[in-house]
Amino acid sequence: MTTAAVEEYKTILSVGDTTFLDYRGIKVKREGYGPTGNGGNGLILHSALAIEPEQGQTIGLLWQKLWNREHKPKHPQAETPEQKKQRQKIARKAARQTPFEQRESYRWVEALTELEQQVEPSTRVIHVFDREGDITEVFDAVRQLQHTGVLVRASHNRSLDQNSQRLWDFMESQPISSERAINLPATKQRQARSTKLAVRFSPVQLRTPYRFDNRDALDVYAVYASEIDCPEGETPLEWMLLTTEVVDTVEMAGTILRWYTYRWRVEEYHKIFKSGCQIERYRLAAVGMKTMLGFLSVIAVELLQVTYLHRTQPDAPALEILTPIQIEVLKAATSKQLPSTLTVAWAVESVAYLGGYLEHRRKTPIGIQVLWRGWLKLHDLCQGWQLARGT
Repeated sequence: MTTAAVEEYKTILSVGDTTFLDYRGIKVKREGYGPTGNGGNGLILHSALAIEPEQGQTIGLLWQKLWNREHKPKHPQAETPEQKKQRQKIARKAARQTPFEQRESYRWVEALTELEQQVEPSTRVIHVFDREGDITEVFDAVRQLQHTGVLVRASHNRSLDQNSQRLWDFMESQPISSERAINLPATKQRQARSTKLAVRFSPVQLRTPYRFDNRDALDVYAVYASEIDCPEGETPLEWMLLTTEVVDTVEMAGTILRWYTYRWRVEEYHKIFKSGCQIERYRLAAVGMKTMLGFLSVIAVELLQVTYLHRTQPDAPALEILTPIQIEVLKAATSKQLPSTLTVAWAVESVAYLGGYLEHRRKTPIGIQVLWRGWLKLHDLCQGWQLARGT
């Protein structure tokens, strides 16, 4: 993990998300795997990436948790509707009585508390979560920590502590403070597009549920962004963001929106993990798979850093993404004339050629799988290079 690497920063973002790793193809040695929904069988991975807050560059992997669900006993085949209803009632009651620390949702709080201890107090860690992380326990935990903040996309139309208002109604009644242009990446639900958002912000007090010992209201700030002139056929973008950071200026509201867009980095990371490193193709017992995951996690972060810089700063020095030894190996491995300046673009293309990228397909974008193959080969070549030189 990269807790030492973030100490030079006064503030870093920790963007967290969860993904399912499906190994339903494993027919034997299934111990240590568990159900993942839709008939899947596998593992659950929660990752937290350290992100530089100004430009959004990935610093490294900050925290990670891997676990599996337990297989539930099969239901009796001759079960009557009344028996099924009673069984489900008992299961719901047992779920409500499960201590929070034993629930899967505890991972959001666990990330906060673990990194509070691991990162030096001189660095403030602001955790960025999507709607799944919108649980009261997260905000309650933050007010007990010293150098930790949180930025969460709201999932619930919460009650406010004053006048029994609801969050959405209150924020929609606030004046528009600014309009902000933003580029949206493509997802399964939408095409990539540039759009403009109307931005509102205000301090709010969230009502604390009765199950909490500390019933004091949760003092946070809300930043509400809604899309202006959404294209026909598209779903209008709407973000209700809740944060423990002070938002009292238009500039800070814009910063909160920008920080939230960096959350997509962890989704890109998991995509690289699956489609580039192809982690779901391995067939190992669970213990061996967890070891493999630890190794591939580091390489997936490296590939994320490489692809981001290649997209945003292709003319930056190659040393931004490669070590001196890696550059020497790539120079020795290429048969082409070297450019006068070794850039990030040159480095990525050279790694891609190691992975099988074809010269006559240069107009085709470099895919993550070919980069993955090239990156692995580069690692092997560097080890041989160091052994040959006795370093």
